Formats: sequence, C-alpha cells, structure tokens
Amino acid sequence: MKQLFAALCCTLLPFFAFAQDYPTKPIKLVIGFPPGGSNDVVARIIGPRMAEILGQPVVIENRPGANATVGTDFVAKSAPDGYTITLGSLSPLVISLATYPKITYDTARDFAPINTVALTPEIIAVHPSVPVKTLADLVALSKTKQMSLSSSGNGGLPHLAIELLKNVSKGNFLHVPYKGAAPAVTDAVGGHVHGVIMDLPALASQVKEGKLRALAVTNRQRTTVLPDVPTSGEQGLAGVQAVNWFAMMAPRGTPAPVVAKLNDALMKTLAQPQVKEHFANIGVEVFTHSSPEAFRSFLVEEIALWGKIARDAGAKAD
Repeated sequence: MKQLFAALCCTLLPFFAFAQDYPTKPIKLVIGFPPGGSNDVVARIIGPRMAEILGQPVVIENRPGANATVGTDFVAKSAPDGYTITLGSLSPLVISLATYPKITYDTARDFAPINTVALTPEIIAVHPSVPVKTLADLVALSKTKQMSLSSSGNGGLPHLAIELLKNVSKGNFLHVPYKGAAPAVTDAVGGHVHGVIMDLPALASQVKEGKLRALAVTNRQRTTVLPDVPTSGEQGLAGVQAVNWFAMMAPRGTPAPVVAKLNDALMKTLAQPQVKEHFANIGVEVFTHSSPEAFRSFLVEEIALWGKIARDAGAKAD
C-alpha cells in the first residue's frame, strides 16, 4: 500500500507543481473571427486586464474562417496546458454543430469550459422607408407581402433569429444571407432589403443615426444602449429570443487547477467597473456562471436548444 501511495504521489506531484506555477509564459487567446468583430473587441477589452492578474501577457491571435470553426478547431487540437485558449461564441460553439455537414470538433467533448463572459441580443431593424413602427406592424405587413431580412450568412445566429421570427409570428419573411455583417447592414441601410437582424453592436450606430429603425431587441429585457427599443416579448412575441453570448474555452484535458486559475482571473476582470463600462459602450453586458461546471451544464442545454431550432428550420452553413 505504501508503495502504491508513493507511486501515486510521484505521478501527481508534477501535475500539481505545474498547476501551481501556471502561467510561466504568454497565453494565446484565439479568436475565430477577423479583427473588429464582437468577439475580437470583447477579447481586447478583457485580455490586458487578465494579463495583469495572471502575471503573463494574454496575446490575441485571430484565426478566422468558416464562421470561426477554423480557429475553434485549432484550439480543440492544441496542447491542454492552458497556454492556448479561445474566446468563442454561440455560433461556432453551438449552432455550427447543427448547420455544418461535417464539423471537426464536438464542443461538449473536446473542450474544458472556463466560463461565459458577456452577451448581446439581436436587433430587428428596418429601413426608414418601410411603413412600420413596431414589430407587430412588421408582422402584419409581412402577411400582405413578403418582407426581406438580411443576415450575416447562412447558419449563424441572425439567420436562426429570422427563422424564429417566421415560425413564431407566422409571417412571410425572406431570409437574405450575406457574407458577413458589414454587407448585410450596408444593404439594409441602402434599402436593398426591407430590414436586418443582427447583433446589437453591428446595428447600434446606424439606429442612433436614423439610418435604420429598430423595432425590437430579442432579449428578456431592454438594452441600455437603445433603451427606447422594446423587447420582442413586450410586443407579444416572447418566443423570439435570440441572444449571442461569448465564452472562454480551453482544450479538453486542461488540468482543473489551471481552468480554475483562468476562471478566477476572468471573474476578477469582469468585476472591474471599467470593463463593464467598455462593454456597455459597445452594446454587450457581463454574463457569467457560478463555476466552470455550471457553464458546462448551460452549454449542453444550448446545444440541444439551438440544434433543434437549426434542424427544424433546415438551416445550413455556407
């Protein structure tokens, strides 16, 4: 028995020593989208502050491609040592599992969840020439003629939000996919489509400048960025709930003490008033769980929820 105990100690001591010393070198935070997007902006707000807490640089590395599945797969296959992690979001971590014919990772299996970071709702907006003032008006108009709504592409959250709107309202809406948020918003502002559904940060400035008319925010509460815009639930369409969240993940097998250190640094970062202020300025808010395990449970629920929505809609990624 003593020999077994001694052997076990010899096996575990390097593990605990590694976890205790971590981190001893820069941490790579991989973003699956190009610079300037919501994931990238959130990462660049929290990265420097986490670096101060951890005592090592947090280096942002953009690896865009295939709706962030390229960067996500890269992290899934990286060494589970806490030095390569990702700031992902709902589309690559959840929705892509159901919308891509072949996905090279399984989010629930191939990652060690750290925690959620923030969230932002979708906004339903129309060109000012469209004769509607409310979401109910838009639904009513859609039952007299087809209304076109743009999104950032097939198989993403904005696309599924449009499908939700169609299913819940029974309205006649045409989904018009674009290759990215920028061209989808540009064509909505130009009146080439009747409206758009997109993450709040991508639409806030156009709404404030009067280039688009916001009809609803797809969350349970209003947003401080556009406080006069009612929720979909306030307008009788509570089933139209679509909120994009951001989360930090490490490769499967990352030691639990390392995950705990990263989670602790993240929680301390998100508690800082300056971080909350920066988030508010771009239209996102802090969104966390009590522990990495609580986040894991939430993740499993989201995979089931959005997987069903995607399959029911027949949504496929480009």
